[in-house]
Amino acid sequence: MKDNKLKLNDFKNMIKEFPPSPGIYIMKNRYKEIIYVGKARNLKNRVGSYFNTGKDIKTTFLVSQIFSIEYTVTENEYEALLLENNLIKQWKPRFNIDLKDGKSYPVIRITNEKYPRVFRTRTVVEDGSSYFGPFPDVKSIDRYIELIDKLFPVRKGKGKMKKRESPCLYYHIRRCPAPCVDYISLDEYKVRLRKIKSLLSGKTLMLEKDLKKEMLEASAELDFEKAAEIRDSIEAISKLNVEQRIVDFDSKSRDYIGTAYSGQDFSFAVMQMRDGKLLGRDIFRSVYAGDPEDGLTEFIIQYYGTGRKELPEKIFVGDLNVPLLKEFFRVDKKKDNILFHAKEKRDKSVLKMSEENAKIDLDKLLMEKGNIPALEELKLLLNLPTLPRRIEGFDIAQLNGQFTVASLVSFKDGNPDKKNYRRIKMKSLDGKIDDFKSISEAVSRRYTRVINENLEKPDLILIDGGKGQVSSAYSVLQALDLDIPLAGLAKREELIYLPGFDKPVDLPEGNPALRVLQYVRDETHRFATNYNKTLRKSRLSLSSLESVPGIGEKRGLKLIKSFGSLQGIYEQRAEDIASTAGINIEIAETLKAFLSEKLK
Repeated sequence: MKDNKLKLNDFKNMIKEFPPSPGIYIMKNRYKEIIYVGKARNLKNRVGSYFNTGKDIKTTFLVSQIFSIEYTVTENEYEALLLENNLIKQWKPRFNIDLKDGKSYPVIRITNEKYPRVFRTRTVVEDGSSYFGPFPDVKSIDRYIELIDKLFPVRKGKGKMKKRESPCLYYHIRRCPAPCVDYISLDEYKVRLRKIKSLLSGKTLMLEKDLKKEMLEASAELDFEKAAEIRDSIEAISKLNVEQRIVDFDSKSRDYIGTAYSGQDFSFAVMQMRDGKLLGRDIFRSVYAGDPEDGLTEFIIQYYGTGRKELPEKIFVGDLNVPLLKEFFRVDKKKDNILFHAKEKRDKSVLKMSEENAKIDLDKLLMEKGNIPALEELKLLLNLPTLPRRIEGFDIAQLNGQFTVASLVSFKDGNPDKKNYRRIKMKSLDGKIDDFKSISEAVSRRYTRVINENLEKPDLILIDGGKGQVSSAYSVLQALDLDIPLAGLAKREELIYLPGFDKPVDLPEGNPALRVLQYVRDETHRFATNYNKTLRKSRLSLSSLESVPGIGEKRGLKLIKSFGSLQGIYEQRAEDIASTAGINIEIAETLKAFLSEKLK
């Protein structure tokens, strides 16, 4: 019992260092066999939940068999879902036997016909048809088909098209152009197909721009139902672009190598595509004193050196210049054309994911070692009076002047101190878009409170922005008579702006001091954006509730705060809804009936 308790404590301490990111986790037994593969929206929370007390017998037995846990970070939960599916099919872990894995994910098919059809299917037929997907979220593919029907409708009839004297019902509801009665020429039909393929290939910038404009116009006219429908269409497009990165129909074996480094610490991540599926990830760490190009060269030579069983057909690397490797593969491995820089969108996306996994691992490594050396370098480079052990960061998020919010994040010794994060809703803008005034208000409110309540002052304030945002914040600090060092980090150029200096500080990529500032800046942006999205979602939900007789703004807000969402309200008993909102049971039942239709 004593050894088991120590083992559980070790796991709990290890899981504290897991990232709060989506991904998959792999559990292995004492023989290094994979016994379970799972997906998570938040790796840290999900894996940690296995080691809480009071779990069922099955989970308790699973935990008793675990001797190691590995994880792979993905960009979102859908990528984790697909990767989990691939790994389960490959390894067939013991504790995954109850999962429902009999179905393949649906795809969109464009048939190889004179007048092609577009529809969803789970079967890939090698007859020259084009396929796009797959889609782990069936609702997403349905929205996409609806979008195609709305923007570029094509024929619906099954089988070979036959000439008709009059069009069918689909033409009259504007879901078919009726080529069967020559209401559309073959050339016009081909143009429509090209647009559909562009849409499904992710070439959606102009379309998304037009949809967002239409959504804002609907929102401004208080037509929140229409705005929500358009928002769902935009989300469907975004999900398609994400999902195509994780599985494709290219059977060539490919490896994607991501690199992250800080000082002498390097992390390498290798993402492996086999038979069109992303099957796994290798992570390696090293201490290396040379430059990044030489470090990547040495890693690849060792990774694919003597004893490695399989060479992929293609190896993709980032922008680092590694000329010696082509010679290595040509002479030593008899492979003359194997190393590539990513040019296609698909390859760029998977390479980006490998780089993100390398960065996550490097961040974990730096946290294990402590970030004090990076803070000491930051103190020296910015000429700070003290070591910046406490850093507070600010960012602004808004949507066309609406729901403008500021985030305040706090870092201690280079790591997030989330108990001191704060959200600030702007009060002084009246719907205007003014980042400078927003920063002024956020900084003023924060440090007026710091003065009045005698709170701890930070050693450095970081603004997400450039010279203008820094000047706005600095004016506030002067007015409050506060002498706190201030800096701004601009996103695109990654330049550091200081008050009173015209020329920004330009640090090389990978510099430990710059990485600390980037970590703070990225966290402020994430926190602000999430808060803005939450407010927008609440507003759309509230407008829907207000359309039900007897439910006004105050009662709607009360229901949303109590149950979290429209789905959360619908799942309650009518009696509980009536009690919470202060309405009679008839209105509560009417509300449930309304939500039943809306949430279909």
